Amino acid sequence: MRSCIDLLMALPHIAGPRIRRESEYLAQQLEMLRINGTITNEAFLDAGAVQGAFELIATLVEMGVTQNEIQQELRNTLDRAKRLEEKHPGLDNAVESGRAS
Repeated sequence: MRSCIDLLMALPHIAGPRIRRESEYLAQQLEMLRINGTITNEAFLDAGAVQGAFELIATLVEMGVTQNEIQQELRNTLDRAKRLEEKHPGLDNAVESGRAS
């Protein structure tokens, strides 16, 4: 999750559809990881907060909120993702493992 937030923050302009794609990917990947036992139910539920933040940020983009404010929301989400990685070590790698190369 941290990795995808870093990628989003590096973009010159963050579009709502791009964030929604990340949200969908995250939701699908978390569900798969939970089902196959790679992550616990607790990690799944905790990570849902980041997925929900992506949905919120996408809505803010679509409402016309400035890119500076979007970047701030992403920084807040990154902080949350870092705390999740501390609580659930390996979560970021597990999430990113499902990305096509």
